[in-house]
Amino acid sequence: MKINETKRIGAANPYAKQSEVRSDPTKKAKQKDEVQISAAAKEMLSTSKLSDAERSERISRLKSEVASGTYHVDAGKIAEKLLPFIRE
Repeated sequence: MKINETKRIGAANPYAKQSEVRSDPTKKAKQKDEVQISAAAKEMLSTSKLSDAERSERISRLKSEVASGTYHVDAGKIAEKLLPFIRE
C-alpha cells in the first residue's frame, strides 16, 4: 500500500493558494514603523549628568575593576532601587 503517491493526477497543494493570497502586494499596502520620542525623553538625552570625557573615564575604570575582580556591588542600593517596583 502506497500512502504518498508522487504521481497522482489532479493533486493540489492546499497551501499554494494561501501563499498566493498573502504574497499579493496590490491588495495590502505595506505598513511602515514609526517611532516618536517624547519631549521629556529628548530633554533627558540632551542633559546628561556626565560629560563624554567623564563618562568614558568612568566606563574604563569600571571595566578595569571588573577585569581585576575588585568591583563591589552594594546590595543595599540595589534593594532600595528595586523596592518601589516590587511594591506596585
